[in-house]
Amino acid sequence: QVQLVESGGGLVQTGGSLRLSCAASGGTFSISSYAMGWFRQAPEREFVASISRRGGSTYYADSVKGRFTISRDNAKNTVYLQMNSLKPEDTAVYYCAADRSGAASGRLQSYDYWGQGTQVTVSS
Repeated sequence: QVQLVESGGGLVQTGGSLRLSCAASGGTFSISSYAMGWFRQAPEREFVASISRRGGSTYYADSVKGRFTISRDNAKNTVYLQMNSLKPEDTAVYYCAADRSGAASGRLQSYDYWGQGTQVTVSS
């Protein structure tokens, strides 16, 4: 059974930084076969960032461009989201997801597997 487990969320002040991690597990599941994405929900689920299977392409929502960076370590079966210059409007539950197409996408419907989420709260 495929599992995506997010970690690294928490409470941070405006202007601070957090690094989210998403570790994948489950039998022979390997993120190297999947594009990976980060989404957030508050109140609706929206796209944040995605990265192609081999990491050659990345795609960001306009609201986070220049502040957030998505990366992946296929050897560790883990994807990351470095979040800098955080704002109160970044407060949300953050989810990682895996897309078997392998292409970085901002479409929620493209993703096949989802984690349970990690809370990020940015205080003003």
